[in-house]
Amino acid sequence: MPIPYRMIAVLALLSFHAITAASAQTRDVAGGRDYPGIGRFTGSVVTGYVVKDFDAARMQAAAFKDGQPIDARRLEGRIIRIAYRTNPGPSILEVSRNFETQLAKAGFETLLACDTDACGAIPFTEAVDTLPVPQMWVDGFNYRYFSGRKTEGGRETYASVLVSQNNQEIYAQVTVAELGAIENKMVDAAAMAKGLGETGHIALYGIYFDTDKAMLKPESRPTLEQIAKLLTSQPQLNVFIVGHTDSQGAYEYNLDLSKRRAEAVAAELVKSFRIAQARLRTAGVGLLAPVGSNATDAGRALNRRVELVAP
Repeated sequence: MPIPYRMIAVLALLSFHAITAASAQTRDVAGGRDYPGIGRFTGSVVTGYVVKDFDAARMQAAAFKDGQPIDARRLEGRIIRIAYRTNPGPSILEVSRNFETQLAKAGFETLLACDTDACGAIPFTEAVDTLPVPQMWVDGFNYRYFSGRKTEGGRETYASVLVSQNNQEIYAQVTVAELGAIENKMVDAAAMAKGLGETGHIALYGIYFDTDKAMLKPESRPTLEQIAKLLTSQPQLNVFIVGHTDSQGAYEYNLDLSKRRAEAVAAELVKSFRIAQARLRTAGVGLLAPVGSNATDAGRALNRRVELVAP
């Protein structure tokens, strides 16, 4: 069926804006950095950077056969996704080979290394997790894929690299999965009461937001239910809800983001759990009260939190 002209026009417009935005970027996105021991191809900029303390990633350990996966792996643990754009000049193969060489030096054993047709063409790329356009571009007719695995000190880590091209520029996405069980970040009402009584505050790591966003994710509900349970069981208790960030980004921006996140928690408690607004006061302190080192990913993860504070 022919694609309607209006749809073609819209798609072309979106593509134009995305290409323009990508081409205008001359420095790494805020917070973007290379994965230790892997690095980047010379002259690249980070166009997308997402780190999740616990998430799932799909990696392919074998090429497709008849359009279907043969060895697709769903990996759970700490997931790092980094997208790069390289200026025109190098080939897809050159960029990919450099990453593959670096991963081999870092101890990764090759699971799969293939080009477009050998991988499985378009169906293969549809089964690979990538960051959205314009952070990452994938041409299903022209790409190279690598996946590898290493075990070190009893810890299993997987890495993949997908390299493709758009408008003569090379795009590459590095995905690293550090396998591990989910950390229990659930704090129940009893633990909240204990923390408030003993130290005057309790850190909550079960409140989730997307990077640079202040909209609560659905996974936050169990912790919100426990906060509501605490406040319902102690009608005289009022609390401060305080947002905290790590040190990535501008100081004023982080102050504002942390405050908006605290306000989002309070608003949800009022809306969904009928907690009186007067019992909840909010504040955001940004990066001013770290509990871990902002020089490490682990420390920054500890610093990104919401706390309940007793008046």
